Amino acid sequence: MSITQPLTRRKRMSYTVAFVASVIIALLISCFATPSPGQTSTRDKFLWPFASSSPWNMAIGSSAYYIPANIGKAGYAAADKEYFFQLNNSDPWRPVYSPGAWGEGRCTGTTSMGTWLPIPNDLIIPDATSNPYSTPNNASAFLMPDGKTLIQLEPLARCKTGGDIYGWRYPNVDIYGDGIGGAHFGSGLSSIGGSIRKGELTSDQPIRHALKVVIWGEKYLYYSTSNPGYRWPADRADANAANQYHGKNPSLVQGTLLAIPPNVTEANLDLQTPAVKKLFHALQDYGAYVVDDAGWDAHYFAVEDGVTEEFRNTFGYDFEGSNGSFYEDFMKLFQALYIVDNNSSNSVGGGGTPRVALAPPIGN
Repeated sequence: MSITQPLTRRKRMSYTVAFVASVIIALLISCFATPSPGQTSTRDKFLWPFASSSPWNMAIGSSAYYIPANIGKAGYAAADKEYFFQLNNSDPWRPVYSPGAWGEGRCTGTTSMGTWLPIPNDLIIPDATSNPYSTPNNASAFLMPDGKTLIQLEPLARCKTGGDIYGWRYPNVDIYGDGIGGAHFGSGLSSIGGSIRKGELTSDQPIRHALKVVIWGEKYLYYSTSNPGYRWPADRADANAANQYHGKNPSLVQGTLLAIPPNVTEANLDLQTPAVKKLFHALQDYGAYVVDDAGWDAHYFAVEDGVTEEFRNTFGYDFEGSNGSFYEDFMKLFQALYIVDNNSSNSVGGGGTPRVALAPPIGN
């Protein structure tokens, strides 16, 4: 991840114009899309956020141009846990400070992030640790009591009961808007958009949004002076990208949309596990955006806190690991991913007729 300054006014305006154009295009093409199983008339903004035309909700289009990503099997299948909260005015308001460190010592920062959050006293998000070494991203999103404003922090930490909150802050985002930006600071992309939510891997309903993945920058992500490691919808790469990205494919960078081509089937890949079969269809219909650098030989899906526990309780085996049927299936998905190289603000998902219908309108 990297920490950079907020978006410039010019960049924000260009994103706004592109978003308005994408809304118009999405409305025009929605009548031609194939309805999804289990489609509902409205959706909950916290569980399924952002506009129907947001990149997080737009399906792959019939004009998508696929090129090989050449992502290989990683040594570990992992979950990048994210934290989401609906806040209540009646809880104690606490100040937010920048982390004192990326590693151990996150709760020692003293620089104000210029905001306060109403947080229950018993909410604890542990510090990073040195032994064992663990520095989770802890991307987070807080829906403020106004029901509209999202405050996003990374890496989120709160080390003691009733204590202050720590995390670098992304500028406020409207939950009814395009939802592109957020506190995945390796790319500048959303903390909450694209996350696998609780119930999505274990229910009988399809996942109806794009996903987020984290891959090893040293092996896969590209950087050069003319191509500085990111593409739309990302607005940045890691601050040290020039030294840590050593991939060979100029199209594989932060913000790249990856998807499984339409000619590939579950049978082609010999998938065995139910959750991976569900992920397969999400990756084929919506794809997944690259949002951060794994920093080691692992592939990650971004998931809401609680998903891995729910997964274990339902299926009897772990989401994370380096062996077993689920691990093997997990790796088959990454090896099957291609780059949607014509994904852009003017052709989200590659343009053309979307594979599935637009997300229903927000109902609250």
